[in-house]
Amino acid sequence: MKHALIAGNGRFPLLVLEAARGAGHDMVVVAIKEETDPQIESLGAPCHWISLGELSRLIEILKQEGVTRAVMAGQVRHAQIFSTIRPDWRLVKLLMSLKQKNTDALIGAVAGALAEEGVELIDSTTFLEPLLAPEGPISSRPLDEREAADIAYGHRIARALAAFDIGQSVIICERACVAVEAMEGTDAAMLRAAQYSNGRPLTVVKVSKPNQDMRFDVPVIGPRTIAAMRQASATALAVDAGRTLLLDRDELLREADRAQVAIVGYRPE
Repeated sequence: MKHALIAGNGRFPLLVLEAARGAGHDMVVVAIKEETDPQIESLGAPCHWISLGELSRLIEILKQEGVTRAVMAGQVRHAQIFSTIRPDWRLVKLLMSLKQKNTDALIGAVAGALAEEGVELIDSTTFLEPLLAPEGPISSRPLDEREAADIAYGHRIARALAAFDIGQSVIICERACVAVEAMEGTDAAMLRAAQYSNGRPLTVVKVSKPNQDMRFDVPVIGPRTIAAMRQASATALAVDAGRTLLLDRDELLREADRAQVAIVGYRPE
């Protein structure tokens, strides 16, 4: 059975491809010109490049390659929805049918279009289950009292916002919400929060959505997350256990320990 990887940006698609091929799966890549790292071509799988918005071309490629199962991995920046990229007729028709254009609605509709063509979209974590965050302490340093209180407070806010598909993260300082992630992403939200915290330490709470669809938009953290936390003076990070991917885990934990960042996994409610 041949699988397709529909690749967005970042390291996530590269890791999925390496893991899938290492497990002996026959893979073909559909890469997005505006998002995907060109390094993906060096991993040995056949690679087709399409522009964001070319839904008809995506389906055509999957049919030509005889693909019956596909996995989406890597973010497509939410702001691209409002970019100057022109959707093809099929995507225009799909967009016009949507009552809202949030991530779940848009990618869910794409998944439906693929299913109509005989292609099943599977969980994005299918080949990367060992990289899912465990419950409990993840990095070496435990939470202090301030961070634990900020996380307890932040979880209530983050869970409520996640139900509206606004963003996955909130940034907390002394039990006050300083910033809410929107289309800019978690790292940018942290840096925005740093502008208002006057150097006081921040705590980041990153959650999955209620009834998270593991086929797309799965929460991800990696070494770049720690770099952004250092820049923003954030000292603690809480994530959902079993629903958050730890990319480049060894490097992530080395950087967290070097920066004295506490990372902890909580079981989603």
